[in-house]
Amino acid sequence: MKMIVGLGNPGREYEHTRHNVGFDVISALAEKLEISAGMWKAEHRAHTARGMIGGEKVLLVKPQTFMNLSGEAVRELNDYYKLGGAEDIIVISDDVAIPTGNIRIRTKGSAGGHNGLKNIILHMGSEEFTRVRVGVGDSGGDMVGHVLGHFSAEDSKVMKESYKKAADAVCCIVTDGVDKAMNRFNTKKDEN
Repeated sequence: MKMIVGLGNPGREYEHTRHNVGFDVISALAEKLEISAGMWKAEHRAHTARGMIGGEKVLLVKPQTFMNLSGEAVRELNDYYKLGGAEDIIVISDDVAIPTGNIRIRTKGSAGGHNGLKNIILHMGSEEFTRVRVGVGDSGGDMVGHVLGHFSAEDSKVMKESYKKAADAVCCIVTDGVDKAMNRFNTKKDEN
């Protein structure tokens, strides 16, 4: 089983903010996998739903611990479901260093200043999990205001397509492997 974690903050005031793109990608993936609202449950400080991608069982996760403590829920779920650790985890997060709507897939690495990723690394004891980073654009100096802010109407349209693309990327990672997904979905620098 693969655990697919979308990072975000719980609560209506955070819905569809830049920091919650992980939740929005998980929602797009749930729709793609025909996971209905009634299939979600609350467990281990997260909202979870089970599905299948290809022949692989997947657990979709929206941690409810707030961004900076995401690793606590991830670790609890990893232990409860007896997953193989970091290599069975795919994490979807926002990234201010990537242009709005672009996607970058990585197999490992540092947190890059992202507190949700930092907490997962801390609790899992490893950087060796796959990340699908979705660009939310540069903060222009006010990082907190930027990531907790909402997209403009124009950027919202771009992001809706990006959520679907990121959901497709996750499916590709599960069925065809990370290398194929990186080749297919990572935005090349000269495309920006």
